[in-house]
Order: sequence, then structure tokens, then C-alpha cells
Amino acid sequence: MQKGINTVKRFKEITIGAQYFIVLFILWFFIGGYLLIQEQERSIYKAINNQHTAFKDTIFPYITHIGEAWVIIPSLLLLLFIKAFRNKRFIWAMVACNISPFLITQAIKGIINAPRPLKYFPDISFIHRVAGQPENYDFSFPSGHSEGSFAFLCFLSLILPKRYRIFGLLFFFIGLIVLYSRIYLSQHFFRDVYVGSLVGGFSCLLCFWLINPFRHKTDQ
Repeated sequence: MQKGINTVKRFKEITIGAQYFIVLFILWFFIGGYLLIQEQERSIYKAINNQHTAFKDTIFPYITHIGEAWVIIPSLLLLLFIKAFRNKRFIWAMVACNISPFLITQAIKGIINAPRPLKYFPDISFIHRVAGQPENYDFSFPSGHSEGSFAFLCFLSLILPKRYRIFGLLFFFIGLIVLYSRIYLSQHFFRDVYVGSLVGGFSCLLCFWLINPFRHKTDQ
């Protein structure tokens, strides 16, 4: 019993910067799960995709890039210009928190090979398609962009100083917008982005807790 209490206490100490992010992430786990259970005939996808505007058509192709490697990797490397982050343990955490969920996602994609919206529906005439977006048909589950963005944004929240943990709220909502964009752009269904976000978030939290890049602080 005491060991369990100590483990929880230590987890809270290690992840203090992401306190607000984690609270919202837990809420998302339950709310998103409920929505997934209640969803019928891909209704969430249809509702989001059909609520299209010129503004959304313009901004979502850019926002969706937050979940891509060419955005995530350079952003993470920039962190190494900060002296406090230039140590082996931090680099290990940075790599593990972002690579582990990626590998898990790619493995699941290869095993399941679920169809994307453009392949799932026999008649795609009702689908709103944004010009310039790739026409993907396979490997829909789970969403790699959703996994990547949540792992990345969760990691950024975890390294926040305690006094700046409020920014975890911003990072979480940015993650949700990326999820929304993947559905809006007809790249994924709700279950794809939901599970992708869980893989990214939980994997990042687990790796960060195990590696504990700021061990010298939590041991004080």
C-alpha cells in the first residue's frame, strides 16, 4: 500500500509541469471513450467533415502538420540550445517519449490496415475534400498525426517549469485541434484520432516517468 502511494507521489513530482495537461488528458480518455461507444455509422466523422467553411479549408492543412516529423524533430532539437536540457538523460527521454509511440502506432497500422474514409465509404460524393490534400486510403488506425502531436505536446508540457504549467492547457487544446483537422481533412475517423492520441500521450508519460530526466530535482 505504502509503495503504491510512494509511486503515485513520485509520478506527480516528475510530471508536475504537465499537471494541467494530464488532468485534461484523463478527461479526454473518458469523454472520448464515451463518444466512441455512442458513435454510429461514423457519425462523428460525417458531422465534422460536413461542417466545412473556407476558413477551415485554409487553416487546417497547416495545423495538421504539427503532428508530422518535419515539425516535431526540429522543434525538439531546438530545445538542446537550452543549457538545462543538454544532458544524456534528457536526450534519452526526448527520444523515447516521441519514438516509442511512433513505433507502437506503426506496428498497429501494419497489423490492422484499416481503411480510411475515402476507401471505407462506397459512395464518397458526400465527402468534403480540401484541395491539395493527399488521397490516402489505407492504414487509418490509429492516426499517426494524432499520436505524434500528442506525444510531442505532452513532452513539451512535461518539461515546463512548475510556474508555467498553465501552458499545458494550451498544448492540450492544440492537440485536440490537430485531431479535429485529421477528421476534417478526411484522413481519419474519430476512433483513429482518439486511439492515436492515447498512444501518444500514455507512451510519453510512461517513458518520461521511467527515465526521469530531472532526477536530480525530484531526489532532493
